[in-house]
Amino acid sequence: MSDLKAHADLLRELHHGKLLVLPNAWDEASAELVVEAGFPVVATSSAAIADVLGHRDGENAPWAEMFAAAARIARAVPVPVTIDAEAGYGLEPHQFVAQLLETGAVGCNLEDTDHRAGGLVDAAAQADRLARVRAAADEAGVPIVVNARIDVFLPSSGIPERDRPAEAVRRGRLYRQAGADCVYPIGAPTADDLAAVVAGVPGPVNGNASASVDLAALKALGVARVSYGPRFYRAGLAGMRDALADLRRSEDPDGPAPRR
Repeated sequence: MSDLKAHADLLRELHHGKLLVLPNAWDEASAELVVEAGFPVVATSSAAIADVLGHRDGENAPWAEMFAAAARIARAVPVPVTIDAEAGYGLEPHQFVAQLLETGAVGCNLEDTDHRAGGLVDAAAQADRLARVRAAADEAGVPIVVNARIDVFLPSSGIPERDRPAEAVRRGRLYRQAGADCVYPIGAPTADDLAAVVAGVPGPVNGNASASVDLAALKALGVARVSYGPRFYRAGLAGMRDALADLRRSEDPDGPAPRR
Protein backbone atom coordinates (compact mmCIF):
# COMPACT_ATOMS: atom_id res chain seq x y z
CA MET A 1 0.00 0.00 0.00
CA SER A 2 2.89 2.38 0.63
CA ASP A 3 4.00 2.08 -3.01
CA LEU A 4 0.44 2.69 -4.18
CA LYS A 5 0.14 5.74 -1.95
CA ALA A 6 3.40 7.14 -3.31
CA HIS A 7 2.14 6.64 -6.86
CA ALA A 8 -1.20 8.28 -6.02
CA ASP A 9 0.57 11.27 -4.45
CA LEU A 10 2.80 11.62 -7.52
CA LEU A 11 -0.13 11.37 -9.92
CA ARG A 12 -2.01 14.08 -8.02
CA GLU A 13 1.08 16.31 -7.92
CA LEU A 14 1.50 16.00 -11.69
CA HIS A 15 -1.86 17.73 -12.17
CA HIS A 16 -0.33 20.95 -10.83
CA GLY A 17 2.42 22.53 -12.87
CA LYS A 18 3.57 21.30 -16.26
CA LEU A 19 0.82 20.07 -18.59
CA LEU A 20 0.22 16.35 -17.94
CA VAL A 21 0.01 14.61 -21.32
CA LEU A 22 -1.55 11.13 -21.40
CA PRO A 23 -1.22 9.11 -24.64
CA ASN A 24 -3.57 6.32 -23.58
CA ALA A 25 -2.47 2.67 -23.68
CA TRP A 26 -4.44 -0.56 -24.07
CA ASP A 27 -2.00 -3.38 -23.26
CA GLU A 28 1.43 -4.05 -21.78
CA ALA A 29 3.35 -3.31 -24.99
CA SER A 30 1.65 0.04 -25.60
CA ALA A 31 2.09 1.01 -21.93
CA GLU A 32 5.79 0.21 -22.11
CA LEU A 33 6.10 2.40 -25.22
CA VAL A 34 4.50 5.30 -23.32
CA VAL A 35 7.05 4.94 -20.53
CA GLU A 36 9.99 4.50 -22.93
CA ALA A 37 8.99 7.77 -24.60
CA GLY A 38 9.40 9.53 -21.26
CA PHE A 39 5.80 10.08 -20.16
CA PRO A 40 5.46 9.96 -16.34
CA VAL A 41 2.03 8.29 -16.19
CA VAL A 42 0.21 5.57 -18.10
CA ALA A 43 -3.50 6.07 -18.66
CA THR A 44 -5.72 3.45 -20.26
CA SER A 45 -8.43 3.77 -22.89
CA SER A 46 -11.62 1.82 -22.17
CA ALA A 47 -12.63 1.95 -25.83
CA ALA A 48 -9.34 0.43 -26.95
CA ILE A 49 -9.24 -2.24 -24.24
CA ALA A 50 -12.86 -3.22 -24.83
CA ASP A 51 -12.18 -3.51 -28.55
CA VAL A 52 -9.16 -5.74 -27.96
CA LEU A 53 -11.33 -7.92 -25.71
CA GLY A 54 -14.00 -8.18 -28.41
CA HIS A 55 -16.59 -5.80 -26.94
CA ARG A 56 -18.04 -2.40 -27.73
CA ASP A 57 -17.14 0.54 -25.48
CA GLY A 58 -19.71 1.70 -22.96
CA GLU A 59 -19.57 -0.97 -20.22
CA ASN A 60 -20.27 -3.83 -22.62
CA ALA A 61 -17.10 -5.66 -21.58
CA PRO A 62 -17.23 -7.56 -18.26
CA TRP A 63 -15.71 -5.40 -15.55
CA ALA A 64 -13.47 -8.23 -14.36
CA GLU A 65 -11.88 -8.45 -17.81
CA MET A 66 -11.35 -4.70 -17.94
CA PHE A 67 -9.71 -4.68 -14.51
CA ALA A 68 -7.58 -7.70 -15.43
CA ALA A 69 -6.27 -5.81 -18.46
CA ALA A 70 -5.49 -2.83 -16.23
CA ALA A 71 -3.63 -5.09 -13.81
CA ARG A 72 -1.45 -6.46 -16.62
CA ILE A 73 -0.58 -2.90 -17.63
CA ALA A 74 0.20 -1.82 -14.04
CA ARG A 75 2.51 -4.81 -13.57
CA ALA A 76 4.38 -3.96 -16.77
CA VAL A 77 5.38 -0.36 -15.93
CA PRO A 78 7.07 1.39 -13.00
CA VAL A 79 5.03 4.61 -13.20
CA PRO A 80 1.57 5.50 -11.84
CA VAL A 81 -1.34 4.04 -13.80
CA THR A 82 -4.77 5.61 -14.07
CA ILE A 83 -7.56 3.62 -15.68
CA ASP A 84 -10.60 4.57 -17.67
CA ALA A 85 -13.19 2.88 -15.48
CA GLU A 86 -16.16 4.11 -17.56
CA ALA A 87 -19.07 4.67 -15.15
CA GLY A 88 -17.75 2.29 -12.51
CA TYR A 89 -19.53 -0.84 -13.81
CA GLY A 90 -22.25 -0.59 -11.18
CA LEU A 91 -19.82 -1.60 -8.44
CA GLU A 92 -20.47 -0.35 -4.92
CA PRO A 93 -17.83 2.31 -4.05
CA HIS A 94 -15.89 0.21 -1.53
CA GLN A 95 -15.77 -2.72 -3.95
CA PHE A 96 -14.81 -0.43 -6.81
CA VAL A 97 -11.91 1.07 -4.85
CA ALA A 98 -10.75 -2.35 -3.65
CA GLN A 99 -10.77 -3.74 -7.20
CA LEU A 100 -8.99 -0.65 -8.53
CA LEU A 101 -6.22 -0.90 -5.96
CA GLU A 102 -5.91 -4.63 -6.56
CA THR A 103 -4.96 -3.89 -10.17
CA GLY A 104 -2.12 -1.67 -8.99
CA ALA A 105 -3.68 1.45 -10.48
CA VAL A 106 -3.98 4.64 -8.42
CA GLY A 107 -6.33 6.76 -10.51
CA CYS A 108 -9.51 6.46 -12.52
CA ASN A 109 -11.91 8.20 -14.85
CA LEU A 110 -15.53 7.99 -13.74
CA GLU A 111 -18.09 9.26 -16.23
CA ASP A 112 -21.62 10.51 -15.66
CA THR A 113 -23.25 8.70 -18.59
CA ASP A 114 -25.98 6.25 -17.61
CA HIS A 115 -25.19 3.25 -19.80
CA ARG A 116 -28.35 1.41 -18.80
CA ALA A 117 -31.04 4.09 -18.93
CA GLY A 118 -29.35 6.38 -21.45
CA GLY A 119 -28.55 10.06 -21.06
CA LEU A 120 -26.76 11.37 -18.01
CA VAL A 121 -26.87 10.38 -14.37
CA ASP A 122 -28.47 13.03 -12.17
CA ALA A 123 -25.67 15.42 -11.19
CA ALA A 124 -26.39 15.27 -7.45
CA ALA A 125 -26.48 11.47 -7.54
CA GLN A 126 -23.17 11.38 -9.40
CA ALA A 127 -21.62 13.78 -6.90
CA ASP A 128 -22.79 11.54 -4.08
CA ARG A 129 -21.21 8.52 -5.75
CA LEU A 130 -17.94 10.38 -6.22
CA ALA A 131 -17.97 11.38 -2.55
CA ARG A 132 -18.45 7.74 -1.54
CA VAL A 133 -15.59 6.66 -3.80
CA ARG A 134 -13.40 9.31 -2.18
CA ALA A 135 -14.40 8.12 1.29
CA ALA A 136 -13.67 4.50 0.37
CA ALA A 137 -10.23 5.46 -0.92
CA ASP A 138 -9.46 7.41 2.24
CA GLU A 139 -10.52 4.41 4.29
CA ALA A 140 -8.23 2.18 2.21
CA GLY A 141 -5.31 4.51 2.87
CA VAL A 142 -4.56 5.28 -0.78
CA PRO A 143 -5.75 8.69 -2.02
CA ILE A 144 -6.64 7.59 -5.54
CA VAL A 145 -6.87 10.35 -8.13
CA VAL A 146 -10.44 10.68 -9.40
CA ASN A 147 -10.96 12.29 -12.81
CA ALA A 148 -14.69 13.03 -13.01
CA ARG A 149 -15.75 12.88 -16.64
CA ILE A 150 -18.53 15.27 -17.63
CA ASP A 151 -20.40 13.98 -20.67
CA VAL A 152 -22.72 16.91 -21.42
CA PHE A 153 -20.97 17.69 -24.73
CA LEU A 154 -21.60 14.19 -26.11
CA PRO A 155 -24.62 13.83 -28.44
CA SER A 156 -26.00 11.08 -26.19
CA SER A 157 -26.28 13.47 -23.24
CA GLY A 158 -29.65 14.86 -24.29
CA ILE A 159 -28.57 18.36 -23.20
CA PRO A 160 -29.40 21.15 -25.71
CA GLU A 161 -26.24 22.56 -27.26
CA ARG A 162 -26.81 26.07 -25.92
CA ASP A 163 -27.01 24.75 -22.36
CA ARG A 164 -24.00 22.47 -22.43
CA PRO A 165 -21.23 24.85 -21.24
CA ALA A 166 -23.25 26.04 -18.24
CA GLU A 167 -24.29 22.49 -17.36
CA ALA A 168 -20.68 21.33 -17.61
CA VAL A 169 -19.64 24.04 -15.16
CA ARG A 170 -22.49 23.19 -12.79
CA ARG A 171 -21.59 19.51 -12.79
CA GLY A 172 -17.89 20.23 -12.53
CA ARG A 173 -18.36 22.31 -9.40
CA LEU A 174 -20.50 19.63 -7.80
CA TYR A 175 -17.98 16.92 -8.63
CA ARG A 176 -15.06 18.92 -7.27
CA GLN A 177 -16.98 19.62 -4.06
CA ALA A 178 -17.59 15.88 -3.79
CA GLY A 179 -13.85 15.18 -3.83
CA ALA A 180 -12.94 14.69 -7.49
CA ASP A 181 -9.36 15.76 -8.18
CA CYS A 182 -9.95 16.76 -11.79
CA VAL A 183 -12.93 17.21 -14.12
CA TYR A 184 -13.03 16.10 -17.72
CA PRO A 185 -15.53 17.73 -20.10
CA ILE A 186 -14.95 15.18 -22.84
CA GLY A 187 -15.86 16.22 -26.35
CA ALA A 188 -15.94 19.96 -25.68
CA PRO A 189 -16.11 21.06 -29.32
CA THR A 190 -14.40 24.44 -29.16
CA ALA A 191 -11.69 26.24 -27.22
CA ASP A 192 -14.39 28.60 -25.91
CA ASP A 193 -16.39 25.71 -24.45
CA LEU A 194 -13.31 24.33 -22.73
CA ALA A 195 -12.28 27.79 -21.53
CA ALA A 196 -15.70 28.20 -19.90
CA VAL A 197 -15.13 25.05 -17.85
CA VAL A 198 -11.58 26.06 -16.90
CA ALA A 199 -12.83 29.48 -15.77
CA GLY A 200 -15.93 28.16 -14.03
CA VAL A 201 -14.60 25.12 -12.16
CA PRO A 202 -11.85 25.47 -9.57
CA GLY A 203 -8.97 23.03 -9.89
CA PRO A 204 -7.53 20.88 -12.68
CA VAL A 205 -9.42 20.32 -15.94
CA ASN A 206 -8.74 17.50 -18.42
CA GLY A 207 -9.03 18.32 -22.12
CA ASN A 208 -8.71 16.46 -25.42
CA ALA A 209 -6.12 17.37 -28.03
CA SER A 210 -7.64 17.74 -31.49
CA ALA A 211 -6.95 19.31 -34.85
CA SER A 212 -8.68 22.51 -33.72
CA VAL A 213 -7.32 22.57 -30.14
CA ASP A 214 -3.72 21.36 -30.02
CA LEU A 215 -1.40 21.02 -27.03
CA ALA A 216 -0.22 24.62 -27.21
CA ALA A 217 -3.80 25.89 -27.25
CA LEU A 218 -4.79 23.62 -24.35
CA LYS A 219 -1.85 24.85 -22.30
CA ALA A 220 -2.78 28.46 -23.05
CA LEU A 221 -6.34 27.77 -21.89
CA GLY A 222 -5.05 26.59 -18.52
CA VAL A 223 -5.88 22.90 -18.99
CA ALA A 224 -3.94 20.68 -16.55
CA ARG A 225 -4.22 17.29 -18.23
CA VAL A 226 -4.67 16.06 -21.80
CA SER A 227 -6.06 12.70 -22.93
CA TYR A 228 -5.88 10.99 -26.30
CA GLY A 229 -8.33 8.13 -25.66
CA PRO A 230 -8.21 5.39 -28.33
CA ARG A 231 -6.46 7.59 -30.92
CA PHE A 232 -3.12 5.73 -30.90
CA TYR A 233 -4.83 2.34 -30.87
CA ARG A 234 -6.89 3.26 -33.91
CA ALA A 235 -3.87 4.76 -35.65
CA GLY A 236 -2.08 1.45 -35.15
CA LEU A 237 -4.95 -0.43 -36.77
CA ALA A 238 -5.03 2.05 -39.65
CA GLY A 239 -1.29 1.59 -40.16
CA MET A 240 -1.69 -2.17 -40.22
CA ARG A 241 -4.58 -1.90 -42.70
CA ASP A 242 -2.43 0.19 -45.05
CA ALA A 243 0.52 -2.20 -44.69
CA LEU A 244 -1.71 -5.18 -45.47
CA ALA A 245 -3.08 -3.40 -48.53
CA ASP A 246 0.48 -2.77 -49.72
CA LEU A 247 1.30 -6.43 -49.11
CA ARG A 248 -1.67 -7.58 -51.17
CA ARG A 249 -0.67 -5.27 -54.02
CA SER A 250 2.89 -6.60 -54.00
CA GLU A 251 1.57 -10.17 -53.92
CA ASP A 252 -0.83 -9.63 -56.84
CA PRO A 253 -0.12 -6.32 -58.59
CA ASP A 254 -2.71 -7.04 -61.27
CA GLY A 255 -5.49 -7.96 -58.87
CA PRO A 256 -8.33 -5.72 -57.72
CA ALA A 257 -7.48 -2.96 -55.25
CA PRO A 258 -8.11 -3.97 -51.63
CA ARG A 259 -11.27 -2.58 -50.06
CA ARG A 260 -10.77 0.40 -47.75
